[in-house]
Amino acid sequence: MFDFEQFPVYQKAELYYSEVLKVLSNPRIDKNIKDQFKRASLSIVLNIAEGAGKYTKNDKKNFYVISKGSVNECVAILRILRMEKFVSEDQFEVCYKLLLEIAKMLSGLINAMSKR
Repeated sequence: MFDFEQFPVYQKAELYYSEVLKVLSNPRIDKNIKDQFKRASLSIVLNIAEGAGKYTKNDKKNFYVISKGSVNECVAILRILRMEKFVSEDQFEVCYKLLLEIAKMLSGLINAMSKR
């Protein structure tokens, strides 16, 4: 098993991605929005994994910062999908809550990497 697979933030990001796949099953969502949402959601997961494999604090921090930026992007897309009525209120709440938790966990990792 790889170390990152045991990280709570990675596990939460995978759970979030599985919820995004449910949202993306809606055939009414524009293919460009689907693509952007999928890529941003994947970016969260992949940058956590890649950051975990780096050796220096600064390298790790960089990937966690990128991941957190993707969280923000996903929140914006999710809000737009809700506005356009392409995501149910329940789906929105589940995804939003997971994104909020992931953002807080990533902030903790970023802050830990910033300490000398």
